Amino acid sequence: MDAETTAMVQRAEVLLEALPYIRAFQGKTLVIKYGGAAMEQADLKDQFAKDVLLLKLVGMRPVIVHGGGPQIGAMRVTDAETVEIVEMVLVGKINKEIVGLINLHGGRAVGLSGKDGSLLRARKRMHRQADGTMADIGLVGEVEAVNPEPIRVLEENGFIPVIAPVGVGAGGETYNINADLVAGDVAAALFAEKLIHLTDVQGIKGEDGTHVSTLTKREAERLIKSNVIDGGMLPKVESSLRALSGGAQKAHIIDGRRPHAILLEVLTKEGIGTEIVL
Repeated sequence: MDAETTAMVQRAEVLLEALPYIRAFQGKTLVIKYGGAAMEQADLKDQFAKDVLLLKLVGMRPVIVHGGGPQIGAMRVTDAETVEIVEMVLVGKINKEIVGLINLHGGRAVGLSGKDGSLLRARKRMHRQADGTMADIGLVGEVEAVNPEPIRVLEENGFIPVIAPVGVGAGGETYNINADLVAGDVAAALFAEKLIHLTDVQGIKGEDGTHVSTLTKREAERLIKSNVIDGGMLPKVESSLRALSGGAQKAHIIDGRRPHAILLEVLTKEGIGTEIVL
């Protein structure tokens, strides 16, 4: 074969490698926590939208939960006025941008706030301070319950749900919720095949500082207790453990800075990042 034909055959072989994964995950829900560089860099935003659409077109059911990005990352929510600004940024700007980008490439995405259809019922989350005491920092919440029905209705009608991490309290108050934790609770409620966290690191590092490709739930809990897993990685691992405990099959923490990171994780034998399993 000449060089051109060889290159074409190699491309066909890449597609064939994906075939068993397409078959295995057809009709299955994949919850994707979208954040970090993947959500901030223009070239990665476009790739993400196309990758999600590809998963949808081959028969999978992607559900996206997004964070707030740098726009609200430094905000400390303390009152109703500030949480209103957060909601405006999350729902009115970021959510609509993600939905618009997927739809631009031919998808059928629909934006949801946790307030829509009582999707996310929330309660106040206390903040643990450095001295170990708990502090009330206002309308920062945690998920009390997920109503999966609005997501299921969209999935069954061919839409891609895009969820902003805003919940509603028992008194109708709005809560800003950590998007990592929302993703885990949503994955559990949907009995998702996979929960995939896009991050800005390769994955989880073990006690010796080297990358760990697979962790069991028990091993992850041990690394948390020994403070090997801490900082920004902690809510992602906690989210993964909650998803697995609630019925999700696998959780993955991958580097969203890598081009087509989701496709590499879902459609190849090797995968990337760290997978957490029961």
